[in-house]
Amino acid sequence: MRALFAALLFLAVSSCTSRSPVDDAAVTRVGTFAADVEKDRLMSDVKALEKAHLEDTPIDCSVLDLEKINTEHSPVCHLTREKARQFVRERFEALGYTVTTQDTEDPHFPTSNLIAELRGTERPGEVVVIGAHYDAYFSGADDNSSGVAAMLEMARLAAGKRFARTVRFVGFDLEELGVVGSTRYVHSLPGETIIASIVFDCIGYRDARPGTQQQLPGFPIPTTGDFIAAIANEQSRPRLEELHILGNRLGFVPVRGAMMPIDGSGAFAGNLMRSDHGPFWLAGQSALFLTDTANFRNPHYHTEKDVPSTLDPDFLAGVTRLSAAGLAFWAEGPQP
Repeated sequence: MRALFAALLFLAVSSCTSRSPVDDAAVTRVGTFAADVEKDRLMSDVKALEKAHLEDTPIDCSVLDLEKINTEHSPVCHLTREKARQFVRERFEALGYTVTTQDTEDPHFPTSNLIAELRGTERPGEVVVIGAHYDAYFSGADDNSSGVAAMLEMARLAAGKRFARTVRFVGFDLEELGVVGSTRYVHSLPGETIIASIVFDCIGYRDARPGTQQQLPGFPIPTTGDFIAAIANEQSRPRLEELHILGNRLGFVPVRGAMMPIDGSGAFAGNLMRSDHGPFWLAGQSALFLTDTANFRNPHYHTEKDVPSTLDPDFLAGVTRLSAAGLAFWAEGPQP
């Protein structure tokens, strides 16, 4: 994930009334679906992705103007993606998905997004998107193999099941160089009806010791890094409220909701837009950004120390279960 937000408007979601009621039957259905998330599979995928990044050849950073890049914060000469892309594609295919590759040729930033989907049985034109970027610096365990592993585990749970709406999994390319892949993905589908989407970026690091969560001046953030942040704009607010309700009812992981005004691109946004949800917001599409807050919590962010042993498997599993519940709720399934 690129440098995270300079400021957030944290929302007391628990005081809000969801615009879409979440009844007991739905909670039971989506909770049963999400409970099948396997912690060991998640960590196995994180480790496999780490191996892929370490064995890969970094991008040719000579095409970049290194004098204009803070290479300590964004070590672009240590960015890899090819072998991680191959791993994600093979996993999707092993689960029975037909994978579509969205390739964009460019002399400096060619990209290849990976798309796997289950077509909806009743309203296939309405889409629920689950996305994560697969490019990474160094080992990239939290950023963003944690998010990719969650996406793959949700794809495993959904494989072979029926949902009223289309469920689409997207591996985004080159998030670290400026949300390049996700921008091209959104621009390629103007006017598509996205009912909900979740974008993962750094979701596996937890530290519940007091003082481990860095503060953002003027905003009430807990001082312990034991929660997942779910960030929305006005367009996405109903989905944030619903996810918060599901989180409270199911108890998978503590959730802190935050909402940016209007489309999220205003003066308070700072670096908040610099992950793959940003292009969705700017296109007027719904997107929730799930993150452990990256460099505001994780001291290993964008360094060679971002390795699987620093992650919290229970936390990662909890975030994945919460997200799987959201997927099942919004896609209206699995159906009998």
